[in-house]
Amino acid sequence: MGRTCEDCGSYLTNSHFSSNQLRKDYPRCKDCISGGQYNSIQTERYYQEPSIHYECHECNSSFGSQNQLNMHMQVHRPRNVACPICGEVRFRSGANAVAHVESGHCRGCLGVDNARNQIYQFANSQRSMGRYMTETPMLEYGDGYGGGGVPDLPYHCPECSKSFRQLSQLLQHQDNKHNNVRMISY
Repeated sequence: MGRTCEDCGSYLTNSHFSSNQLRKDYPRCKDCISGGQYNSIQTERYYQEPSIHYECHECNSSFGSQNQLNMHMQVHRPRNVACPICGEVRFRSGANAVAHVESGHCRGCLGVDNARNQIYQFANSQRSMGRYMTETPMLEYGDGYGGGGVPDLPYHCPECSKSFRQLSQLLQHQDNKHNNVRMISY
């Protein structure tokens, strides 16, 4: 991915721009800002512009792949999803709310191991989650013999058989790869 420098008109890779310049509507390359002293353009003068661009209809940013655009589109979602434990409304998706709990920083479920166990117990008790739960654990945390231990990879995607350690990873996967935003409700 690249940009056009507003001073010299060269289309260059993003590495030729400072992060501050990349945020501006009219970016200038490092060489133009330094008055020609940076001299990065001589080593790699022009970047070949990709033939296919995926453009965000919200902010006009362009991306080199559909996946990059899909990941970017999450920043435009409203922050209207509540944490299922503490009720704080500040998340853009259920995956982000579950990740908040899994981090162990949710005031209603402190501690990473405690949070992981609570989420696993919650997901395991939901009938709608049955198809996303791994049937036979290969490894378990805790006591490991059915007394509350969490399998190493307790969640899986039934569409592509990929396994996940955390529910938030499965939720993000379902959202991004299979367009299933509302996989779980609470």
